[in-house]
Amino acid sequence: MYTFLAGIALLIIGYFTYGKFIEKVFGVKEDRTTPAYVNGDGVDYIPMSTPKNSLIQLLNIAGTGPIFGPIMGALYGPVAFIWIVIGCIFAGAVHDYLTGMISIRNRGAHLPELASKFLGKVMKHVVNAFAVLLLLLVGTVFVSTPASLLHVLMDGKVALGILIGAIFVYYVLATLLPVDKIIGRLYPYFGALLIISAVGVGIGLVVTGAPIPELSLTNFHPSNAPIFPLIFFTITCGALSGFHATQTPIISRTTQKEKQGRKIFYGMMIAEGIIAMIWAAAAMSLFNGYGGLNEVLAAGGPGAVVSEVSTTMLGAIGGTLAILGVVVLPITSGDTAFRSARMIIAEYLNIAQKKFSSRLWIAVPLFVISMVLTQIDFNILWRYFSWANQATAVIALFVGAMYLYIAKKNYFIPLIPGTFMLVMVITYILNAQIGFGLSMNIAWIGGFIGAAILVVLFFVAAKKNRANNLPLEEDISNWNKVA
Repeated sequence: MYTFLAGIALLIIGYFTYGKFIEKVFGVKEDRTTPAYVNGDGVDYIPMSTPKNSLIQLLNIAGTGPIFGPIMGALYGPVAFIWIVIGCIFAGAVHDYLTGMISIRNRGAHLPELASKFLGKVMKHVVNAFAVLLLLLVGTVFVSTPASLLHVLMDGKVALGILIGAIFVYYVLATLLPVDKIIGRLYPYFGALLIISAVGVGIGLVVTGAPIPELSLTNFHPSNAPIFPLIFFTITCGALSGFHATQTPIISRTTQKEKQGRKIFYGMMIAEGIIAMIWAAAAMSLFNGYGGLNEVLAAGGPGAVVSEVSTTMLGAIGGTLAILGVVVLPITSGDTAFRSARMIIAEYLNIAQKKFSSRLWIAVPLFVISMVLTQIDFNILWRYFSWANQATAVIALFVGAMYLYIAKKNYFIPLIPGTFMLVMVITYILNAQIGFGLSMNIAWIGGFIGAAILVVLFFVAAKKNRANNLPLEEDISNWNKVA
């Protein structure tokens, strides 16, 4: 298992080296007051400790992504390890850190507001629609997934409809109440359960000497599905995910100091990458090859793989705890998905959220739409989610590139992974059945041409913004002065 252990080692080394480099390039201002204090409202802007913020961030961004995605991506073979490690260090963690830190510099603004400021006002409307759609899909998917897992865990003794209803009730409360009432209190315990379950499976793989395959570029997918571009839409959380850009502003509004950003944003993405490595390795090694894994996925989906791996590695009691850890993941991303959607809409319409009634009338339509979406086939929802997710990631990386370009800093750090994923996003939608259904060759040509045009437009806008001295951050010099 050299590839597996080396991959985890590289992720950890990446945090202490490339993460430190990113932090230095961005330029932390230790004395700058954060939005948690400047904009404190007792609802969304509340200062919380670094350990608490870190665990909340991990649960916010994780969902079932770093588990279900790598399990399905494992069908491609060890090439999945390469994307997780490289994607996490050079794309995903950069994406999360820059989104979080730029948000901190701009009163905790969400991605649509940041896109409007740095990429043009038209992008505000485009990204707002993208973000709300993405969050609704995430929230809906993360109602159905944990309910199904609990239904299986309880041997069908509790009706699926009741479980879905119970999760919705929790989501309503977590969306409407102040961030420190439910999320701030429960998430540290949920985070501990997640980490313990993942570490338990990882240790089990090592102790039992599981036959984890070594590095290979061969495509082992039983259906011969192409690695490029599909693997980038199969493994998202754990490598690169635009959903994270909708979640980091929740914590940018509760972060006490800018110096904490690397631990919270870059570090928790690395932690998610390690979780992804563990589950990809388990899926590759415990089902007698990729054909066996494919059979289990066909019969019961990724949830069946999670159940089998957990009980095999940790026994009945430990396995149940591990499964509960996996159940917690989507719930703790689903609630913050709805919370983020509520905050984004409020920011878009300029509606203060201190009053409960202001939060309520925005949240209720979101839950009604989500309940309708639960009636749609999960696989269809997931395919649209995957594309919208990575398109959002591209937008967030270009926001980071624009910020660094205007600041006359190394903008290639986010621009290179952003451009790479832009090619993949355009190619995928041109080829996919949910898109234009063009041949792969034509789709690749369109992907490169489309990306080249958009990159040129980016540089045109960047030069204009730099010449006009576009302000990079909110002026907070008078925030604590008495009028």
